[in-house]
Amino acid sequence: MRDGGPFCFGVMVMDYRLGGPADAPAVAALFEASFVATFGHLYAAEDLAAFLGQFGAERWAAELADPDLVFHIAEHAGRIVGYAKVGPPSLPVEVEGPALELRQLYLLTDAQGSGAGQALLDRVFATAAVRGAAAVILSVYIDNHRARRFYERNGFERVGRYVFMVGSHADEDDLMVRVAVGLPADAG
Repeated sequence: MRDGGPFCFGVMVMDYRLGGPADAPAVAALFEASFVATFGHLYAAEDLAAFLGQFGAERWAAELADPDLVFHIAEHAGRIVGYAKVGPPSLPVEVEGPALELRQLYLLTDAQGSGAGQALLDRVFATAAVRGAAAVILSVYIDNHRARRFYERNGFERVGRYVFMVGSHADEDDLMVRVAVGLPADAG
């Protein structure tokens, strides 16, 4: 099912669609490549292996088939280059009214800066609005400054801290909330 067709950002033409179980191998590979490229240097090899070992193709297929989760997929030239996963809240954040959680937004390195991240986040906001959510919540690693700036530009505000485990290594994440998800970032 397509949810938007092709868009041109710079020299990369992106297609956007909803994900399904057949995307599991590509999403698994993208997640691992993106996570390792961004965060791999932070962890001992055994912690990184334990964390990534939780995310096999079978788990991705189950999540991609789960009706409570929505995967927005970005493709370039037929290759998945990014995805956003949204679902019911699991983070310890209190908001007024119903909320959805942006659980993951990952892009391959060559898709960063292409506009795909913004397009995926816009689709997350649209999903939240359709599902009647008053807010979107997320967690972001405190030293992932690029991602934090991106979310702040899109109306998210820091509301607390959260411990995110990678193997036996505890990371500190910022908990962030964006309310009025049906409005542009500068209006809400």
